[in-house]
Amino acid sequence: MNVKVHELMTESVLTTEPHTTVAHVRHVMERNKIGAMPVVGSDGQPVGIVSASDLVGDVNDGAPVSSMMTEKVYTVPKYDDVSIAARIMRNHGIHRVVVTHEQKVVGVLSSFDLLKLVEGRRFVAKNPPTESKRKGTKRG
Repeated sequence: MNVKVHELMTESVLTTEPHTTVAHVRHVMERNKIGAMPVVGSDGQPVGIVSASDLVGDVNDGAPVSSMMTEKVYTVPKYDDVSIAARIMRNHGIHRVVVTHEQKVVGVLSSFDLLKLVEGRRFVAKNPPTESKRKGTKRG
């Protein structure tokens, strides 16, 4: 399978800037039914990510989103194989990677996007090995 990130990613990604208030980000995420937003600097490069779980609990709605975003952003170039993105997500225990092109945010790839690869495919378990029918063969 040779599927590229750009074939599965969500392209119409909404981003925010570090100074945007928590209340505004929450409103945009709820209105658009999205689970995360990349936070970008003035140059369009990712500087963080904020997810719905970051906005749960006792948070100051007037605070800048930079006060609660995750600063460690995992990115993957849009022309990489999806296996690279899957490995990053698995190794770091995350559900999304930010997709970049020339260091600018162009999309997001989630673990749900990766499920499109197996959706509709039927997997059949192989039969267990059987005992050898050859005489004199010992298996341990």
